[in-house]
Amino acid sequence: MQVIELFKTAIQSLKTNKKRSFLTIIGIMIGIAAVIAILGIGDGITQTMYDKYGNNAKQGQQTTEIAFNANNIDSNIYGFTQDEIEDIKTQFGGEVKKATIERETDNISTPAQIGSITKNTSVSLLKKPTNKLKLITGKNITENDLTTGQATALMSDKVAKKQYGTTQNALGTTVTVNDVTYKVVGVYQAQGQYTGDGMPNPYGASLLLPDFLYYHGESATQGNTVKLTFSQGVNASQISRKVAKYLQKNGSTRNQGSYEYIDMEKALKQFSSQMSIITTFISFIAAISLFIAGIGVMNMMYISVSERTQEIGIRLAVGATPLNIMMQFLVEAVILTLTGGLLGFLGGAGLAHLLAPLLSSAIGGDGIHIHAHISINAFLLAFGTSAAVGLIFGILPARQAANKNLIDILR
Repeated sequence: MQVIELFKTAIQSLKTNKKRSFLTIIGIMIGIAAVIAILGIGDGITQTMYDKYGNNAKQGQQTTEIAFNANNIDSNIYGFTQDEIEDIKTQFGGEVKKATIERETDNISTPAQIGSITKNTSVSLLKKPTNKLKLITGKNITENDLTTGQATALMSDKVAKKQYGTTQNALGTTVTVNDVTYKVVGVYQAQGQYTGDGMPNPYGASLLLPDFLYYHGESATQGNTVKLTFSQGVNASQISRKVAKYLQKNGSTRNQGSYEYIDMEKALKQFSSQMSIITTFISFIAAISLFIAGIGVMNMMYISVSERTQEIGIRLAVGATPLNIMMQFLVEAVILTLTGGLLGFLGGAGLAHLLAPLLSSAIGGDGIHIHAHISINAFLLAFGTSAAVGLIFGILPARQAANKNLIDILR
């Protein structure tokens, strides 16, 4: 029997009982869709974390950061100045492409004079207007305020009520930070210090100030984080560790704190490994439905063999071999499972893309947007698994059909 004829015959046989074939396909589809959706979301989370926290290798370069942690958390000492930057360039110029000071902008603890009281206050800096606040009274900092250099500030309602009794009373008052006096133009509803995904919330600070006014004079050329840029292909992690070790021995503020390089690539690899374990475990549980669906395929094929005994006898009588009979039923089983597998892949991919944005919203990810990642390996997994289910669970019914004796059938 030619291959094309074999497939045509198998498809025609499956069409004779459309409902049974459809239900069998649905069983396979559900199992495959569940596995693909889980893999797509798991890979998507891993890819999102790499994109957000990994080295910037996609743009032809890699970036890492080294932080200075002061022994006294209330200290105003900066770990990096232009002298440290020049020293890094001199010592590691052949390996480090660029070194720049990264200034803190979120939840900075700094002395601030609010009314007649001076105390450490959390401050976040704005480079552009934000709509992520709920204003209670007053107005927001505008683009014009930032462009023209207006010394305006926003205050949280908790600080306003504690200092002035009501939020309305806080409007028009002043706060002084780093020798700059700002006018309070708006009061916003206080937010939590952390977002839903555990990240620091910049809008959980007590004050919001313009970025360009906060850093002025010497503070504009100082900071506690240095960003290193490397060409693509070099071992950025190894060189960054060397730089941190060098600063620990030669940095100007080495006796007042410590220089630390956090290897995000290493942490991301550990995260990726853990995600793979979790995804595999959940996929294994979801794959149980595939086993159940496979049993359904076997049951359907046994019923089909039983119902088509006369057809098998006619085929044997006109010269068909047992191998021809076995291949016919085996192809029918594989067509069923492959159809379910391909539909399951499409359904799983669609489900993953639907659930990923909902997951982003559920964790409250400020700046973290999870996208499903469906790879060619996922397609091959769906195709290979569904074909394997058809072969494994279809072989026994196919062999039973092939082993039928023509004499017994005629009786």
